Amino acid sequence: MSRAFVKEDGGERWTPPAKAAEYQVSLDTPDGPETVYEADDLLTVLQWVSQRPAQGFEVRGRDGRLLAAS
Repeated sequence: MSRAFVKEDGGERWTPPAKAAEYQVSLDTPDGPETVYEADDLLTVLQWVSQRPAQGFEVRGRDGRLLAAS
C-alpha cells in the first residue's frame, strides 16, 4: 500500500471529508460556537430548534450567514 493513502498518525486509510450540510445550528459556549445539529433542509432545522427548550441557538447557512436565532 502506498503511504500516500495512509494517515501518518494511525495507519488508517484516507477518507474524504464529509460534505458540509447546507444549514447548521450552533450554540454559543465559553469555548466559542459549537455546531449541535446539521441538515440540508431548512424546515427540518427550524423544526429541530423549535422542539428544544433551551435558548441561544443560531441557524446559519453554509456561507455563515445568520438565518434565525432563538
